Amino acid sequence: MSDEADELLERVAAALAAAAVPAGARLCCALSGGVDSVVLFEALRRLQPRFAYQLSAAHVDHGLSPHARAWAAACVRRCARAGVPLQVLQVEVDRAHPDGVEAAARVQRHAALDTVACDWLAFGHHQDDQAETLLFRLLRGTGVRGAAAMRAASPAANGRPGRLRPLLSLRRAEIEAWARRMALDWVEDESNAELHFTRNAIRHRLLPVARELFPAAVPALARAAQHFAEADALLGELAAVDAAACGGAVLSRQRLLALAPPRQANLLRWLLQQRAAPSPSRATLDEALRQLRASPLHHPLRLLLGEWACCAYRDALWLEPAATRAPVARRWHGEPAIPWGDARVCFDVVPGAGLSRALLDAASEVRLGLRVPGLRLQLDARRPRRPLRKLCQEAGIPAWLRDRLPVLWVDGEAAWVGGIGVAVACACPPDAAGVLPRWELAPHVEEGS
Repeated sequence: MSDEADELLERVAAALAAAAVPAGARLCCALSGGVDSVVLFEALRRLQPRFAYQLSAAHVDHGLSPHARAWAAACVRRCARAGVPLQVLQVEVDRAHPDGVEAAARVQRHAALDTVACDWLAFGHHQDDQAETLLFRLLRGTGVRGAAAMRAASPAANGRPGRLRPLLSLRRAEIEAWARRMALDWVEDESNAELHFTRNAIRHRLLPVARELFPAAVPALARAAQHFAEADALLGELAAVDAAACGGAVLSRQRLLALAPPRQANLLRWLLQQRAAPSPSRATLDEALRQLRASPLHHPLRLLLGEWACCAYRDALWLEPAATRAPVARRWHGEPAIPWGDARVCFDVVPGAGLSRALLDAASEVRLGLRVPGLRLQLDARRPRRPLRKLCQEAGIPAWLRDRLPVLWVDGEAAWVGGIGVAVACACPPDAAGVLPRWELAPHVEEGS
């Protein structure tokens, strides 16, 4: 093996070692058939004995090019010769996508690859790709996280495999030179020359000018992306500290608003990132924070941030999916928690508080369900049963939460309503065993996050 070939392999090996890819890990190479992915595939194949991972490949057929079937066939032949399993994934790209065909194809490609049963997806992105990505995002007004561009390694999260980019430290010219030395064959995507695609225009028109002015423009831009990645990591650590200080799973609205405005925005962006949700626009986030600051504490809010909503009820603040799952009624058999739509109801054992354990044990049926029309509840022996509607108004429960209120029915009688309290007839006597139901509105956030 030549020194040049050995150097490229060693740089790929260093990237795998830095990502701590363990023996036995399922590693899938995203194989387009282009020179970058072919070089990556060949390097991973040669390094497989050293790292002892399970290697496979996946090819996404977008159907956009008249040569798409030929490209897929080339990938099939390559993997067959190497004895590497290959999946060919076919997707349909929305040609009328508001962000253009290029963006639509990227979304569909990553969605398809996320279905592959593996621990790591490896991509052939290189340093020139990194520079183009950074320029593309900066020109669109991205924030620090977006300016970090592509990471060399991103661990698995939210049910999708981890991401590896072992060629990210290499220039495009180095990769092409290695492919020629190794006598590799690859396919050429004719769309790479079409300048109406933004990224192609950056590659063929903007970057050449930048290199004329600054010969080291590409590595400098890649280095800048690393600096942005470090800054983003620090902002994430700050957000985690702020989240813990504001209450953890469900934030204190008052504590959040006591933070400086940039830290408020940073915390909300970070909470969305924990859910793999795209960051909202600056205008959307600023407007949400403005309403949180301007509204009285007793005024409930549900502010849309894309696919998620920021909800504020009294001093509690949390994120929930914008489209919530409907709760499903079910019997309670003594378990510590029951799912309730996108939330859950917990049952804490508390002496002398909540519901009488003896009453629950003696009941024929204890069921968690929804409210019914005309429901009334007596919370105080000195006051009569009162309509749930009035109790919700007094408790400040917003209209968008009332249809999701959990009600614990004991032999057909409402014994507890989430956010309202326990019916006096079912209350636990002092010093007796009690069960205190607790409606957790935001179980999506891990404790301490």
